[in-house]
Amino acid sequence: MINIGQYIEIAINWLTEHWAPFFDIINNGIGGFIDGFQHGLLWIPFYVMILALTVLAWLKAGKGTAVLTLLGLFLIYGMGFWEQTMQTVALVLSSTVIALVLGVPLGIWTARNHIAAKIIRPLMDLMQTMPAFVYLIPAVLFFGLGPVPGAFATVIFAMPPVVRLTDLGIRQVPEDIVEATRSFGATSRQLLFKVQLPLALPTIMTGVNQTIMMALSMVVIAAMISAGGLGEIVLKGITQMKIGLGFEGGIAVVILAIVLDRITQGFVRKN
Repeated sequence: MINIGQYIEIAINWLTEHWAPFFDIINNGIGGFIDGFQHGLLWIPFYVMILALTVLAWLKAGKGTAVLTLLGLFLIYGMGFWEQTMQTVALVLSSTVIALVLGVPLGIWTARNHIAAKIIRPLMDLMQTMPAFVYLIPAVLFFGLGPVPGAFATVIFAMPPVVRLTDLGIRQVPEDIVEATRSFGATSRQLLFKVQLPLALPTIMTGVNQTIMMALSMVVIAAMISAGGLGEIVLKGITQMKIGLGFEGGIAVVILAIVLDRITQGFVRKN
């Protein structure tokens, strides 16, 4: 019998034992980033935040989405879930920022290097198809409980779309434009930043949208390791058989998902 799990367990235990200071540094850094994000969102009065998101939705997605944003966010506040919603937004956006910082360069490398593509694409397949619960095991061992292991698992789960779509966007840039740019003496760096990335931006923004949605889908799963937010309300409703509480938490997650989806899609259409 081939016991792959045994070797994975040995590797994770070795990392936990010998790389503990490194994981502590990451834990403190990412934890401070998420806490700062969360405190900033909670510092802003709820009515200012709702008004700002409504205006942004109007500008990027139209009147219908603006009305939905206004009514939906006031409903969340009325149900008493505003603090948990801001915790969820902080976790989702922090995880998305980390996923983009890692994913966009990987996508560029994949598009411009065939060897890297052969290595990275199967890894993205693995990350996207592995059950999300599996990521919680090393996350808890490395970082303990709290929002940091939730962000760790979320980044792994949500990063593949932006890597794939950055790769796709750069590869879809017409070859005649690339050749014309090179014929005028452009360097590889100039070709990337002045031609390929601007033309690939709509596709990359679609990847950003998908990354945000996948990060939001991890909310309830991350709540199982004390990440907090709306997922904790849904989880409490499930574990304590409080149907009404779970339903209210689910409604709040749906409203937040629709608002973030419509606004980010608006950015894609504008680009």
